[in-house]
Amino acid sequence: MSNLPDVEQLKLEENHTSAEGAAAAPVAEDVVDPWTVTSSSDAGIDYDKLIKRFGCSHIDAALIERLEKVAGKPVHHLIRRGIFFSHRDLHTLLNAVEAGKKFYLYTGRGPSSDSMHLGHLVPFIVTKWLQEAFDVPLVIQLTDDEKTLWKDLTVEQSMRMARENAKDIIAIGFDPSKTFIFSNLDFMGQCPQFYQNIIRIQKCVTFNQVKGIFGFGDSDVIGKIGFPAAQAAPAFSTTFPFIFGTDKLPVLIPCAIDQDPYFRMTRDVSPRLGFPKPALIHSSFFPALQGARTKMSASDTNSAVFLTDTAKQIKTKINKHAFSGGRQTLEEHREHGGNTDIDVSFQLLRFFLEDDAELERIRVAYGKGELLSGEMKKIAIDTLQPIVEEHQNRRKDVTDEVLNLFLTPRKLNYEFTVKLPGDSANGAEGAKKKGKDKKAAKPN
Repeated sequence: MSNLPDVEQLKLEENHTSAEGAAAAPVAEDVVDPWTVTSSSDAGIDYDKLIKRFGCSHIDAALIERLEKVAGKPVHHLIRRGIFFSHRDLHTLLNAVEAGKKFYLYTGRGPSSDSMHLGHLVPFIVTKWLQEAFDVPLVIQLTDDEKTLWKDLTVEQSMRMARENAKDIIAIGFDPSKTFIFSNLDFMGQCPQFYQNIIRIQKCVTFNQVKGIFGFGDSDVIGKIGFPAAQAAPAFSTTFPFIFGTDKLPVLIPCAIDQDPYFRMTRDVSPRLGFPKPALIHSSFFPALQGARTKMSASDTNSAVFLTDTAKQIKTKINKHAFSGGRQTLEEHREHGGNTDIDVSFQLLRFFLEDDAELERIRVAYGKGELLSGEMKKIAIDTLQPIVEEHQNRRKDVTDEVLNLFLTPRKLNYEFTVKLPGDSANGAEGAKKKGKDKKAAKPN
């Protein structure tokens, strides 16, 4: 009944490699950086320790209550359940909203496969909720340049994967009149302000600083050292002059917490360049099927439920690979119950089963031994199959014409006036005038 870590998982822990690719010692504690996520515990990452280590703040009940009040609607269950668990300056951003100011959203995806998996959906689902709750524009970055530098991929392969991943993102249901998606390798040649802001950021960060933040070594290619500025630049609104003009606007970045190092660097640079520090909300990791010691990986087909998987493939993967919190024998399970903290099928339900009462019923029944591991897996299968099928049906409607609309630099359909400390009167008046004139534009 219980799934012990399999041979591949043990090998992963024994042969853990750093960002530079050099062999490291066996995992003794949690490792979280933009390229590697591993835990020493079957329960996964210790997020309380990670918050202290990164210096961010808990999203507590009081902040959730305030977020609901300002948004005027209940928060998404991914926030309510603590899956989005920490933040930077969310209170500051809400203060600005309450003062009548607007902001924009920025999130992204590093395309490393032709299809995204369920874990990749999590930041985008909450981003969509935020966009609709606050009625704000959104920019989505596809870091195909990063994947070319870090993985054995050509520029052409990464750009193709970026377009395929963009279709998955669009299928989530974003509003094309308020959403701009771009790939770095393509957008760099379309918008000079993007590269100009990258250079401004690179002038503010020394090699020693970037080594300290990201762990780069002497054997890393030079492209890796410069890349963090490319991920930082979309946090500056002037990177998108066709949307924001020259206004320096606040931004909120929903992302998995392994991306936080990029934005710690960005927050250090922002005031020096006259921009507000970006606010962030961080999600926890979607566990690999083999257990929460690692996250789902696009490079391991058996670790993840992909958005291209058939209903049969989903059933097979969960039944065969999903780590169980059940006991060794039926008798022990009936007597002592299962452990939902390490049971991957239950963790999948925490992310995707929206009914709180049903989720709690399942948790209690499993803990009492009334629900068996096979039954838990069946509930997870029955929950995920229609979600993936619905996504596939929506993706069929994402034609190349629809994709190109999202990828075309253009004005977005929104109006707002923002006056930040230090803005000139002329700047404020210009913002007002632009806000009145802005309408949705069709791509050329």
